[in-house]
Amino acid sequence: MVKWLSLFFIMGMMYFTLEGFFRGWANISMLFVGGTAAALVGQLNQYPKYYSLKIWQQCLIGTGIVLVIEFISGMVLNAWLGLGIWDYSSQWGNIYGQICPKFALIWFCLMPFNIWLDDWLRLKLYREGEHYSLTEIYQELVTGK
Repeated sequence: MVKWLSLFFIMGMMYFTLEGFFRGWANISMLFVGGTAAALVGQLNQYPKYYSLKIWQQCLIGTGIVLVIEFISGMVLNAWLGLGIWDYSSQWGNIYGQICPKFALIWFCLMPFNIWLDDWLRLKLYREGEHYSLTEIYQELVTGK
């Protein structure tokens, strides 16, 4: 549990920080939303049935996880509590302004980074797994391996 929480916090802080850079601000709830999504996607990669899948399949599953978390947290934070953290209602194909195809594609493209980062952190912090480059995982995505 300590391992999962440390990965959750590290990746949540990274997401929170990156969102701040790209949007110019970030709500503290994004630490929890981003940390939950990233840690869950990373946790999946600990199971042979999952990591034996092709990278594009892992990206589809990871994107689905992120979209479910984003939708649920958006409905709570934005629709129910009215915090207005994000609003995709102007985007094509949006669902209640909380998720949309454009950002689903972005999440899909970020999934190899999430998988690699989780594996890299596990290797550096807990001596688990083997080293591979971020370039390799994106090459696998592009080539369909």
